[in-house]
Amino acid sequence: WVITSFTLNGTTITSDFSPYKFKYYSNKTVDAINNGSVEKTGTWDGNTTTMIISANFSSAIYPLTKINGNWLITRNSWTYVEATQTAGSEVKTLRLDKL
Repeated sequence: WVITSFTLNGTTITSDFSPYKFKYYSNKTVDAINNGSVEKTGTWDGNTTTMIISANFSSAIYPLTKINGNWLITRNSWTYVEATQTAGSEVKTLRLDKL
């Protein structure tokens, strides 16, 4: 999966994620792969009833820290997910597309 769109308070920061690919595993872990090498392994979870997904990359550095937390899925299919997150004064949106 790759992040094809990411906004923070209306500002597009998608290019900060351009070297990253994400590989999700059934054991609820996810690898953040930076230019072909695993930079960080985190955890993920999802709830199809509430349409909430979560991610946590502990002790991560920017930009991975911007992915942490609970996200509300606003649109999705088998090949993409669009979601929003509001945390305090930060409003984030992202789109992940399957490779």
